[in-house]
Amino acid sequence: MGEVIAVYDNLGAEIGSADRAEVYERGLWHASAGVLVRSLDGHRLYVHRRTETKMVFAGMHDCLAGGVLAPGEDPGAAAARELAEELGIVASAPGPRPLARTAWDGLWNGRPMRCHLFAYEVRSDGPITHQRDEIAAGWWWTDAQLRGHLADPSWPFVPDTRVLVDRLLRDR
Repeated sequence: MGEVIAVYDNLGAEIGSADRAEVYERGLWHASAGVLVRSLDGHRLYVHRRTETKMVFAGMHDCLAGGVLAPGEDPGAAAARELAEELGIVASAPGPRPLARTAWDGLWNGRPMRCHLFAYEVRSDGPITHQRDEIAAGWWWTDAQLRGHLADPSWPFVPDTRVLVDRLLRDR
């Protein structure tokens, strides 16, 4: 058995757990926490490209550092954990600031992908240290630069974050 993650119902309540591959294979509802990293002055955000070896959304761009929730894991704790693992940023107390919560019910590789998204924000100018097996490259962009790329629907951007990005950029 591989990594066990929390399974949710369609309303956002945790109802159990399952192997991550099974969750993806069967299109079970699960949850993820992601952190938008803004520069200290608030004028730039960190965008990265996922590695080609990721189980889902391989090679795509994202502006959230994050991952799925373990059974019983608090979304805020998961956000802080993922931020430290993926970008080497340790958020000071009380941790990343909550931004939004939504759900994405779509298709990935011909299978249902259903995820409750918990989004957070942290301010940092780095240093940033990529987790090599998760992030291939990263850079700072303005909101306008990100929006410009997102205007092209063929630009490979993680679809669940794409659902949230307008709200994330507006909520600052």
